[in-house]
Amino acid sequence: MKRIEKLEMQGITKSFVGVKANQDVNLTIEKGDILGLLGENGAGKTTLMNVLYGLYHPDKGKVLVNGEQLHLRNPKDSMKVGIGMIHQHFMLVQKHTVLENIALGYDEAPFFFPQRYMRNRIEEYSRKFGLEVDPDKKIWELSAGEQQRVEILKALLRNADLLIMDEPTSVLTPQEAEDLFDILRKMINDGHSVILISHKLEEIMSICNRVMVMRKGKVTGSAIIKDVTKVDLARMMIGRELSNSLEKSEIEPGDPILEISDLSVDSDQGLPIVRNLSYTICGSEIFGIAGVSGNGQREMVESITGLRKSVTGSVRLQGDDITNKSARFIHNNGINHVPEERIKFGTVANLQLFENSVLKKHHTTPFSKRMLMNYPVIREHANSLVEKYNVDAASINTPVKNLSGGNMQKLILGREISAEPSLLIAAHPTYGLDVGAAEYIRKELINCRDRGGAVLLVSEDLEELFQVCDRIAVMFEGHIMGIVEPGNCDIEDVGMMMAGSAVEKKQGENL
Repeated sequence: MKRIEKLEMQGITKSFVGVKANQDVNLTIEKGDILGLLGENGAGKTTLMNVLYGLYHPDKGKVLVNGEQLHLRNPKDSMKVGIGMIHQHFMLVQKHTVLENIALGYDEAPFFFPQRYMRNRIEEYSRKFGLEVDPDKKIWELSAGEQQRVEILKALLRNADLLIMDEPTSVLTPQEAEDLFDILRKMINDGHSVILISHKLEEIMSICNRVMVMRKGKVTGSAIIKDVTKVDLARMMIGRELSNSLEKSEIEPGDPILEISDLSVDSDQGLPIVRNLSYTICGSEIFGIAGVSGNGQREMVESITGLRKSVTGSVRLQGDDITNKSARFIHNNGINHVPEERIKFGTVANLQLFENSVLKKHHTTPFSKRMLMNYPVIREHANSLVEKYNVDAASINTPVKNLSGGNMQKLILGREISAEPSLLIAAHPTYGLDVGAAEYIRKELINCRDRGGAVLLVSEDLEELFQVCDRIAVMFEGHIMGIVEPGNCDIEDVGMMMAGSAVEKKQGENL
């Protein structure tokens, strides 16, 4: 099999139910390139790469490798010519070992002693590219970074010259992301090429040598990385300048809305994970929770919203005790929740947009009348949300699973804010979103606060917390390490507390 020296996509057009996901797109990548494919959620990046990987057939256009036209009917055809793809959500069998996952569908293993052959090949490629992983471990025992290495090994062992990576750092820690970039550099030095799908400007600037930017299915620009700045890329990506800071007026906090007192919660394994938390959130305030994932934030939110029982302590909403009440009771009494996993818990994927727009209140007036759904009112409500919160969808009849991540999050946020709750809990609301969608979400949280609502914002993004919050509590191993005001402390101090280090109190700080 010849190595890929140059790959071209010419005039690629692809539509879904009348919506043009790709419109006359041209792309070129040569041996040794790391090409960044940059764009907002829903810009058409993944669709274009699914065409290249044989998952979709283009309506128009062609793909050429080394000047010869390809006819890619399925992923197997793409793999035969040396194209591999690692999806955002890994395609691994959790209960099988690393070796078994790599061996699945691998045609070159010999009839006799295939396991010994596969083990030797895995060890060879692991040493060559720094892809250390235990072949005998089950997939469920591995971290996200290790699982990604398994996917890369699968592709390389199938002779992938060109590797397509879809949002590869979205599930990785910062250290795992750096390790991944080191691996990609070794692959490039060995003559491979990489297409990196991303919406993160910093990521594209740090690892890629060329970039192509897409917006609404079209190419809006391409450049050599050393010739552009992040401002240039943002302008090509969202069609305007990004504001350096969000406008947030000084508002005096209102009356206490949420009062948490000595709250303790157990993990799924029955072990203590939230330990004696106490804090108060007032009206007209955004109260942030900072911390590395896994330090009790999720369990704390679930106990407040009625999704998990607390062991000790109390939760009071505007003076009323709601400790361990049902999720419906808590929602009906004024707490709305934007969940961390928007697809799994924030929507019903197969239901249409208008149906998702009234989840949790579909049984109440005016959306329900005498046990029957009032569809004209529901549709009117959905149209209002789509217009007010800039949800980009073909129609309100679109299944919500067809929305991009950013538009799905706008729908969920609009649904929850439109109910004008006493307290809005937003868990990682901008996770996985492009810079434009993230900026929009943050502005809406500030608008909610400016209207007198209380907001509990859980995030691992310190810049986001410092941009929008009035106060920030830092969680580590289920405890609050300190509560600070962004204007009176350094972002480095919060980072140290997230790692479990105590910070000396400075004059004027509320540590």
